[in-house]
Amino acid sequence: MGSIVVNNISKSYGKVCALHDVSFEVKKGEVFGLIGPDGAGKTTLYRILCTLLKPDSGTSAVDGFDTVRQMKEIRRRVGYMPGKFSLYQDLTVEENLKFFATLFGTTVEAGYDGIKAIYQQIERFKDRKAGALSGGMKQKLALSCALVHSPSVLLLDEPTTGVDPVSRKEFWEMLLTLKERGITIVASTPYLDEVRCCDRVAFLEKGSIRGIGTPDVILEKFKDIFNPPGIERNEASSMNTEACDTVIEVEHLVKAFGTFHAVDDISFTVKRGEIFGFLGANGAGKTTAMHMLTGLNQPTSGSGRVAGYDIRTEYEQIKKHIGYMSQRFSLYEDLTVSENIRLFAGIYGMRNEEIKTKTEALLRRLQFEEHKDDLVSSLPLGWKQKLAFSVSIFHEPSVVFLDEPTGGVDPATRRQFWELIYDAAQRGITIFVTTHYMDEAEYCDRISIMVDGKISAIGTPAELKRRFRQPDMDHVFTYLARQATRSSD
Repeated sequence: MGSIVVNNISKSYGKVCALHDVSFEVKKGEVFGLIGPDGAGKTTLYRILCTLLKPDSGTSAVDGFDTVRQMKEIRRRVGYMPGKFSLYQDLTVEENLKFFATLFGTTVEAGYDGIKAIYQQIERFKDRKAGALSGGMKQKLALSCALVHSPSVLLLDEPTTGVDPVSRKEFWEMLLTLKERGITIVASTPYLDEVRCCDRVAFLEKGSIRGIGTPDVILEKFKDIFNPPGIERNEASSMNTEACDTVIEVEHLVKAFGTFHAVDDISFTVKRGEIFGFLGANGAGKTTAMHMLTGLNQPTSGSGRVAGYDIRTEYEQIKKHIGYMSQRFSLYEDLTVSENIRLFAGIYGMRNEEIKTKTEALLRRLQFEEHKDDLVSSLPLGWKQKLAFSVSIFHEPSVVFLDEPTGGVDPATRRQFWELIYDAAQRGITIFVTTHYMDEAEYCDRISIMVDGKISAIGTPAELKRRFRQPDMDHVFTYLARQATRSSD
């Protein structure tokens, strides 16, 4: 018998069928991937295996124990990292670890040998609150908490979403060492390089298993979903950024917190209609820099102008002339699609007649006409993000700031999102975007890469690959990010 056995599981929420007749088996010590687009049913399946949900029909077992009748036995044997950060933000690193150990009736000391290799990488920050950790550190702490009771099965629901490529590689290296200890691992991920680290994968779509096999077989069989053709940007339609107005201008910008310089003397310009990629590892200073450019924070020294306004003295004007989409979904979940559009349009001072006309056009373009009265909370993640982007540029701003806008989204939906970005750029809107997907970096006109608060490199993707003699942007990013010296991450 396998470590995990799922037989004909079905689960519905009202009229929505989350899982339909799902069956598969995971061998002991196997790294098994659960992959599929947003809303496929992956999280529901994890919750059933963790005994947090009961199926409507069918059975499932973990280490031979039934998930409905023997949930206490399963909870002793399973470690779980949910998709949303599961730790307590106001507790320190050490307090979180002790708390999770107590939940499982053990101690950190008793389980230390099992987490030592991972926890020692962050132990020097044991007195720092979890909410103040960078993405890579949070990930290592969450994994340590999931392992502190020495589980035999580890369930990971998109554990690396929002984490930079170097930290993701380190995380999967840690998982492979856990496999060597005989721990069974089930992981979901939207990153194809991580999918290929699995022994086998199951492709889940609309609640049903479409195929099970090795990563290469499944990715090839369903390549229209996992490997859609790249976006060809017509050079003739791409704006000549050299001849256009400067929309963002930054000179010697610094942001210090005490003696720590989160942003350390950066300078660059961005032109109208340019797609400018702002890359860097977690903790490199990207979000801090973006907060200064969007008027949310004041610089310690240096200067900057956005859409013609001074970031020090005219930040309220900047907020009126930009769009912003954060990495945490920014619309109101308990309002409908139409209500969200009207709310944000009103905030930006648009007239009622203009709002009505543009809303109808937007709903048609997104093919959302039939969903205009749906609560945003009911939409799949990919739909939410396309809507959030469209709302952020609804008032035709000079520039839109996108902070990891496609985190956790499947490749086909990400491609659709980037088609919206290209369309906005062609209309003259400047796109300032951060991303941890290096294939998206290739879509940018120019890229800057931050390391230790400074800009280490800036140029077109082709220029950077030539300069650093690397085959793709993933290798360029990894080469530069691994030169970081400060210990903020």
